[in-house]
Amino acid sequence: MPRRQTEHATTGSNAFDREFRAQLAKMTGGISPTAFANAWADWASHLALAPARQGELQRQMLQRAQDTWAFTMRALSGRPLAPGDGLNGEADRRFSAPQWTQFPYNVFARAFQNNKALLQSAVHDVDGVTDYHAHLVEFALRMLLDATSPSNYLASNPELLALTREQHGQNLVRGVKNWVEDLQRTITGGVPAGTEEFEVGKNVAVTPGKVVFRNHLIELIQYAPATKQVHAEPILIVPAWIMKYYILDLSERNSLVKFLVDQGHTVFMVSWKNPGAADRDLGMDDYVAKGFQAALDAVNAIVPNQKVHAVGYCIGGSLLAIGAASLGSDADRRLASITLFAAQVDFSEPGELVFFINPSQLAMLEATMHRKGVLESKQMGAAFALLRAQDLVWQPIVNQYLKGERGHMIDLMAWNADGTRMPWRMHTEYLYRLYLDNELATNRFTVHGKPVRLSDIRVPMFVVGTEADHVAPWPSVYKIDNLVRSDDLTFLLTSGGHNAGIVAGPVHPKRHYRMRTRRLADAHLAPDDWLASAPQQTGSWWPAWQQWLQTHSSAKTKPPAIGGKGYEVLEDAPGQYVRQR
Repeated sequence: MPRRQTEHATTGSNAFDREFRAQLAKMTGGISPTAFANAWADWASHLALAPARQGELQRQMLQRAQDTWAFTMRALSGRPLAPGDGLNGEADRRFSAPQWTQFPYNVFARAFQNNKALLQSAVHDVDGVTDYHAHLVEFALRMLLDATSPSNYLASNPELLALTREQHGQNLVRGVKNWVEDLQRTITGGVPAGTEEFEVGKNVAVTPGKVVFRNHLIELIQYAPATKQVHAEPILIVPAWIMKYYILDLSERNSLVKFLVDQGHTVFMVSWKNPGAADRDLGMDDYVAKGFQAALDAVNAIVPNQKVHAVGYCIGGSLLAIGAASLGSDADRRLASITLFAAQVDFSEPGELVFFINPSQLAMLEATMHRKGVLESKQMGAAFALLRAQDLVWQPIVNQYLKGERGHMIDLMAWNADGTRMPWRMHTEYLYRLYLDNELATNRFTVHGKPVRLSDIRVPMFVVGTEADHVAPWPSVYKIDNLVRSDDLTFLLTSGGHNAGIVAGPVHPKRHYRMRTRRLADAHLAPDDWLASAPQQTGSWWPAWQQWLQTHSSAKTKPPAIGGKGYEVLEDAPGQYVRQR
């Protein structure tokens, strides 16, 4: 454990302070008020010392007020007038419907857009404010603006009013029913509406296989072969434990597992336990030893005398990199290649999650986890939702409770609602050691007390980033190129986000990707230079990756038996751990 979590841990004052923070977190939704207060104070104090900048903001305020007034005078004529007509700046897509051209709703929208532009300008270009505090203030402002948009409220949204008149208020009746149903589900711990249509082992996670190993932390699934011959090297997939593995085995059309099996690969999948309070002391060392290393040992026993293609997704990819670096330092040559999906190893630029990564925020989060022993999946999901509040919070509220419309549930959305918990020790170590202190990229991370270096990774690598990733931005994922010693590293950038970009399906005409391979002797390219040098290709990236795997595999052979000595079949896939709630 990092020193900051253990010092004074036995004193009564520390325990009291930790409990106080945990109680405060219940009132603030887990958000640290101190972090945002410090950011606001930094911005306000430096703005107070910038009279020229104040004068510029005053001029902008006067211009925006004059624009709103002039627009109001034009709108009073009664003629349709779009809220973005002649606007200085990009018009807001929330006000693009024809109903927003009518008075007074076009004035509401125009005033909101002018206020939004003014406030956004106010938090930028204030000399002396730290970049981090500027980002925090901007994030807080974005949450405020998302919450106060006139599109969110019945009285100020002409689309909602027209719908209500057309349906004689039945949309609101349905909305109330939806709200009551959701409230009941929340109180009883039920799943979101529509997710019951997707049952693990019935219509998701259905690729045939067997559980061949189980310990306190993982189950290992070996999938049944679908071809008469298979590539000699098996594939071991290490998914993130902040998600259930079956994101990679969803429906038949977008199951990565099925795609690989159909292409003649022997596939093993780690299925993580959903931890409870009793698992509070599981740490990163446990996830390396009882997770990755235990799974690798099992694969080696079931498919002897063959190297393994290791695949890691998200935090599972970070774990794989740690485990592979540990193997490299011990001259352990069991890996044939490493593939990382949207996985970071250098956390110096973690993307929008940086809003939640600061000592004050982590101290509050650690207190909450310490009290319960785990971090609940709903709390983590709420943090991710805040990053895209308009799309993930306010628009669903409008659709379900004001329009009375339930969105069509799809497999990926149902999976997203099937969250997992995080043990206190592991998640605290992960956040402090990787995110806050960036120990892995700076050669200070230890496994069982022994430092690991990413430069000890020298096997072929295939690294995937996604263009619209809010969790692991692709330039951050790309940083691994400068940290490992692989003489064969292919980086692929695909369209889509952290989840949808990875779960692309083998055929996807609306997707595109870029791919480029570098050798160790090649000059390192900055992200923008890499982007300019890698031509865009149409379609899913899955076939390109599978071709890469095939190129890095030896001749085909007879499929191995399911399980083996010491790794007898325990039950059918998908097993028990994936069903834990």
